[in-house]
Amino acid sequence: MIKHCEQSSLQKAHNARIDDDVYNQRSMSETVFSMLKADDGENLHTRTWHGQFRELTRKCIVHNLSRAVG
Repeated sequence: MIKHCEQSSLQKAHNARIDDDVYNQRSMSETVFSMLKADDGENLHTRTWHGQFRELTRKCIVHNLSRAVG
């Protein structure tokens, strides 16, 4: 969710509906994706959707384990 620049009443209403706890997690998720890309490269090697899902899941597991250990 991206907040709108508040110039109209519709944009103010949109911003009022955004949950601040969820909105502030966006920077955290972008940081994690940046770390994953830096560690393993930004390309996936498998071709199928299922293979890409498994590869990304493995990368996330390895990332979480390395963060827990070090």
